[in-house]
Amino acid sequence: MFPTPIEKRSRSAQVTYQSMLPFALILWLLPLIAVANFSIKPEADFVSGNYWGMPSSFEMFSNYGRVFFESNMPRYLLNSLMITVPTVIGAVALSAMAGFALGVYRFKGNLLIFFMFIAGNFVPFQILMVPVRDLTIDLNLYDTKTGLILFHIAFQTGFCTLFMRNFIRALPYPLIEAARVEGVAEWRIFWFVVLPLMKPALAALSVLIFTFIWNDYFWAVVLTQGPGAQPVTAGITEFNSQFRAAYHLMSAGSIVAALPPVAMFFLMQKHFIAGLTLGAVK
Repeated sequence: MFPTPIEKRSRSAQVTYQSMLPFALILWLLPLIAVANFSIKPEADFVSGNYWGMPSSFEMFSNYGRVFFESNMPRYLLNSLMITVPTVIGAVALSAMAGFALGVYRFKGNLLIFFMFIAGNFVPFQILMVPVRDLTIDLNLYDTKTGLILFHIAFQTGFCTLFMRNFIRALPYPLIEAARVEGVAEWRIFWFVVLPLMKPALAALSVLIFTFIWNDYFWAVVLTQGPGAQPVTAGITEFNSQFRAAYHLMSAGSIVAALPPVAMFFLMQKHFIAGLTLGAVK
């Protein structure tokens, strides 16, 4: 059979879009490719003006070795890990319980509380800089990992609760009703009935929050100073000042700082995509 005009247009559009994919991919990866190229070059290439050409010799092990052994990069990475992991656990746990309460129970003020969570997401975080900094100083939490963790949990809970509440509302409510008829306690309904069904959403939200917190620079600079508590995003500034003209070392440090979120995404890719697409089709 001959293709219909609609099929011809569809195939033509498909070929057009597919031909654009390599260009879009190269354009998106170009900055990363440039930084990766810088990170394996010797210092002599930059002295001679060889910025964008192929390396005259591959100094990957030397450059990355200096990043780890001649700077505070390992400590900054450890700080980021100690800040990001508790933040993800705290924000996801609080939002799961809050989302369960707002999504399952019907009580006066339910919608108002939900709107307050939504409204908090639209507050520009820059206007909170001075009050939050003063608050952490008054509570003796300034320049501590604990202060940064608590603030991130508080700031991320609004978005996480919005995400969890909408996900829980889409779950089959008869399962909860059946558990109540059987006399199951509410906390057991949450733990044994609702929580297992939320695994895709928990995984997707964990990846998102991990990426947000790991890549946060603004609050890391505002609430911390020095290598004792600074995460890698703020510590990279001190790292750049240490190796001011050493572009190969600064590039290697940037690559190292960017690897954990990428690894987190690929490890959780299956659950992340499932959590984002669950409920998209009936």
